[in-house]
Amino acid sequence: MNVIKRNLNLFLPAGQSAFLWGPRKTGKTTYLKTRFPQSIVYDFLKTDLFIEFSKQPWLLREQLSLKDPDKLNHPIILDEVQKIPQILDEVHWLIENKNLSFILCGSSARKLKRGHANLLGGRAWRYELFPFVTAELEKINLLKCLNHGMIPIHYLQDETSCKRSLAAYVRDYLKEEIFAEGLTRNIPAFSRFFDAMGYSHGELLNYANIARDCAIDAKTVKEYYQILADTLLGMIIDPFKKRQSRQVISRAPKFYLFDVGVAGIITKRHLQEEKGEQFGKALEHFIFMEINAYRSYKNIDFPINFWRTKSGLEVDFILGNGEVAIEIKGSSKIKMADLRPLTTFTQEYAPKKSILICNEKTERLSGKIHIMPWHKFLHELWQGKIIY
Repeated sequence: MNVIKRNLNLFLPAGQSAFLWGPRKTGKTTYLKTRFPQSIVYDFLKTDLFIEFSKQPWLLREQLSLKDPDKLNHPIILDEVQKIPQILDEVHWLIENKNLSFILCGSSARKLKRGHANLLGGRAWRYELFPFVTAELEKINLLKCLNHGMIPIHYLQDETSCKRSLAAYVRDYLKEEIFAEGLTRNIPAFSRFFDAMGYSHGELLNYANIARDCAIDAKTVKEYYQILADTLLGMIIDPFKKRQSRQVISRAPKFYLFDVGVAGIITKRHLQEEKGEQFGKALEHFIFMEINAYRSYKNIDFPINFWRTKSGLEVDFILGNGEVAIEIKGSSKIKMADLRPLTTFTQEYAPKKSILICNEKTERLSGKIHIMPWHKFLHELWQGKIIY
């Protein structure tokens, strides 16, 4: 099978090191093997290697001292590095004293931070690998993207296999990333929270309500959301606060999981057609995934927020401190009422671009609002025409 070329450009000058983070099965190992085929690799998912280096992290220094100097001209890859936090002291020494470069790959920096591990004091650049994005694929089947999600192995499977893989992924990922790593000790409480989280996905977060449903306190719920964010399972986005107003919600955030397929399996959603409320929510999530990956891959540091008034007017995403306002509708026929939130925001804040993404076939302009088919928006996003 041909390897799909990823949009991540992990470029390292001589002597420079990097962290590469990303959820499990996003393709980090495959990417690194393709991008750095000559590199020495230590994979700490291998039990024997994990046990050996956990007890004696200095073996890294001793083994590398005998490697062919030509091999050491390539970055040394440590896969699943979060499993052995203490090895980062050896990495630090080798960078400083031997001028070696490393790629430190893993699915979460949370364990490293909690263990006060050596994060190399800015000596390593940060990169992140996401699930597939549309710019990496030749043809886009929207329902397949929304149902399968964009994790490479799930996207490429047939429908029956994908359902089973998604269910196993959610179950095993919880076990490996949250419980096995010791990120929370109250397994029953976190399991209840995870189920409840699905129903509030993409909505305003009310920590008190979720806490009541899970029989835990609101502070713990907030901590659980932070665990999901730190392990790259999702992202918390805050409301837009450029100008304070009593009529605008300015405190309650939203949370989006890292993959639309994972969200679908948790919420028991399976889409049969491109219409309806569930389709609209999945499309919103899908667009968010693309914007977030674009921001990271292009190394453009712009904030992603949302805007909502107490009367219920809402614009899904505000990019770059109000530079671009984006509303997403699953409808194939946009009505004037659909334009009201964007129109209100545009009148109040005058963004450079106001875009309504939908399932219409042809783009058009309604006043100051650019109505765009979803595929047209994604093409222009990755061409750098939406925000840059």
